[in-house]
Amino acid sequence: MRFVRPRCGYPHGMQTQGVAVVTGGSAGIGRAAVRQLAAAGYDVAVLARGRAGVEAAADEVRAEGRQALALQVDVADNAAVDEAAERIENELGPIEVWVNSAFVGALDYTWDQTPEKFRRITEVTYYGQVHGMQAALRYMRPRDRGSIVNVSSSLAHRGIPLQGAYCGAKHAIKGYTESLRVELAATESKVSVSMVTLPGVNTPQFDWNDDQLQQGHPMPVPPIYQPEVAAKAIVDVAQRPRHDVWVGTPTVMTVLGARFAPAVVDWRLARTGISSQTTDADLDRYGSNLFEPRDEEHDAGARGGFTDQSRGADPVSAIGAVVGRAVGITAGFGLRTVSAVLDRL
Repeated sequence: MRFVRPRCGYPHGMQTQGVAVVTGGSAGIGRAAVRQLAAAGYDVAVLARGRAGVEAAADEVRAEGRQALALQVDVADNAAVDEAAERIENELGPIEVWVNSAFVGALDYTWDQTPEKFRRITEVTYYGQVHGMQAALRYMRPRDRGSIVNVSSSLAHRGIPLQGAYCGAKHAIKGYTESLRVELAATESKVSVSMVTLPGVNTPQFDWNDDQLQQGHPMPVPPIYQPEVAAKAIVDVAQRPRHDVWVGTPTVMTVLGARFAPAVVDWRLARTGISSQTTDADLDRYGSNLFEPRDEEHDAGARGGFTDQSRGADPVSAIGAVVGRAVGITAGFGLRTVSAVLDRL
């Protein structure tokens, strides 16, 4: 792990919401989350591999008047994540929010994917989130507070062609998160762990996705959403924890379709699931980022090359946020009432 020395922070005495950590914070959804967390008043630690992206993200945090810590970390390295968490606690303060957003992916038929690539996707996308959760819990559980947010995908509920390793990792994260959530409840911990389940998002991922098919430029499955939509949901659930926040109508359709009509979804994906993941558009390609970062020398930012096709608002997560606030107000009373009734039975 390489550290980038922090520069000036906010003026002495300025209020802060606390410290937030974002893995994969140099680009895409993580980068958008870094921006919105800083705008919401958090000091932010940015964890990712690429120097230029990490430094640019940290500079954006400082531009909001917050403190930043830029850390070049490969989340597949458990020791490096633990070391980063220790430094964040020492230099920024107690970690209140930890967002797991880092991942890598590849487009290829499962029978053509090499064991090395399959293992790498799993180590970053699944183990990377596990390492983040474990590091966060090491500090949050003794304080009995904190919010962990795992960036999930509709592909945690339904696998699609060409992304077998990624879909498997996302399914694994869902199972691990559910187990952890129950363990925290069983031990009466006030630490929360939430998932934000996303549709296709316009990020630089598709400019550096590992692509062995070479049948066009990789693209998110339409309809596509801007990363700021995802980031808004991430910040909201970090501040008002819920189990699982769905973003976008495609997520609703995918999750419910997989649950109630899996054969129909199979039929549909067999006909459109491959062609919908590539485009003939002449867009930037930076090479695969599976084993090396592609934002080491240049900053890619949050958005990819599909801005003209992407939606900047989402009624599904907006409604969910309103409902979540209402539930938060009444949940405490409801749980106490149910407990009192059960105690009398």
